[in-house]
Amino acid sequence: MIVGIRRYGRPAGWSGAEEQRCEGASMALETIDPRTPVLVGAGVANQRLAEAGAGVGELELMARAVEDAADGLGGLLRAVRHVLVPRGTWRHGDPGRWLANRFKIVDAHSTLAELGVLQQSLISRACADIAAGRADVVLVVGGEAAHRRLRARIAGVELADPVADGVPDTVWAPGADILARVEIDRHLAVPARQYAVMESAIGAARGLSPADNAREIAALWQGFSAVAADAGHSVRGRALREDELLSPEGRNAWLADPYTKWHCSQMNVDQAAALLLCSAEAARRFGVERGRWVFPTMAAEANTMVPLVARPDLDRSPGFAAVGAALGSGVGDTTHVDLYSCFPAAVRIQQRELGLTERAGRALTGTGGMAFAGGPLNNYVLQATVEVAANVLAGGDGLVTAVSGMVTKQAGALWAGRPAAGGFRAVDVSAELPARPVDADYAGPADVVGCTVAFEQGEPAVAIAVVEGTGGVRSVASSTDADVLASMRTDPWIGRSVRVRGDTFSI
Repeated sequence: MIVGIRRYGRPAGWSGAEEQRCEGASMALETIDPRTPVLVGAGVANQRLAEAGAGVGELELMARAVEDAADGLGGLLRAVRHVLVPRGTWRHGDPGRWLANRFKIVDAHSTLAELGVLQQSLISRACADIAAGRADVVLVVGGEAAHRRLRARIAGVELADPVADGVPDTVWAPGADILARVEIDRHLAVPARQYAVMESAIGAARGLSPADNAREIAALWQGFSAVAADAGHSVRGRALREDELLSPEGRNAWLADPYTKWHCSQMNVDQAAALLLCSAEAARRFGVERGRWVFPTMAAEANTMVPLVARPDLDRSPGFAAVGAALGSGVGDTTHVDLYSCFPAAVRIQQRELGLTERAGRALTGTGGMAFAGGPLNNYVLQATVEVAANVLAGGDGLVTAVSGMVTKQAGALWAGRPAAGGFRAVDVSAELPARPVDADYAGPADVVGCTVAFEQGEPAVAIAVVEGTGGVRSVASSTDADVLASMRTDPWIGRSVRVRGDTFSI
């Protein structure tokens, strides 16, 4: 069965006092610019079924999320004029048009955003189009049924799901590659390995031993796991203990030290989310009750792409620092937060660059994060926005962040119960970022600036290092020496001198 989790609209515990406050604010709301973008509907749909072939595919799951978002909004859904969809693992040509036809939406423009486009970019474009008068009502929707497809493939079951053929009105593609060629050729194309290399640099910058760094990561992720369990979102059905992340057993295998499977985003989920945004004038025209209005106040994104091997500091993100500066000095005090959480390193980097800390009454995630609540490929930001918007309705403001690639692109958006004084703003803070030269043919002395031990079939297989040689040139090199594999897991390696010969290094 499909479980539509309605978290939007009037929050639990809504009382007459809140109704009176809402009515009392109506006069002020009537004075806002009619082009002010407002989120009036946010819906989700989930399923997790053990029986192969049961349930529905991603298109139908997206449709259920749209129904959830549009519940109680009368004819507003039919007024949608732009449908934006982020691509998932599926191969549909024009899912936006399929959804428009499903809901009898006439003359809607369809956009498909390819992998590498920030998910926040779709939301920001929707809000900017509304503010500029290019659209009155916009639908942003995406989803996955990866778990269902996986179960069917294992069981040899043929799925007869609908297919969205055709070509979208607009295909939105990134302008550059996420990975450097040397990373692809030298064991560093796997996301878990890239983020594990970042973890080594983060730990070294904090003066932590590999063991202490692993414990800090496990403590962070145990907290995310507890949020997912407490909120009823956990794909594992319970909160994990720190020791389960430090000493994996069974299916929780080592992937790349210090990561096990349960440190990583879980993309094999069936989840969808939909956001209905409109102008304040349209919200009034369609009689949307004030208790559903959540305002996007500010969005910022950085799209300059520097591959990991070329970044001067593997533990930092100048892009996120710029995003934080654009969002304002108060971003660290936001009430409700959901940081993009594909891997712990992404969260730790954002914490530093955005000035965020865990504190009493505020976690760094509303859902429990992508490792525990599920990370549908290229759609988690929509899921997180639904959660944060629902929390904003109960009071306070909200922050949702986004990452594309290996913290390659960065974004953040602020949400509130009232519009920004100067109106909604979306800014691109992209700029020329410092980058080290990369030479795959470098040979000679070098220092290790980031490293990990990658596992295959549960055993350590290859030590991978990002190295910096003479003149600041960077490369990626590896070793299968047993002593190196053992040492890199227990001893500090950042800053260690090695000798590089092509694609290998030695002590």
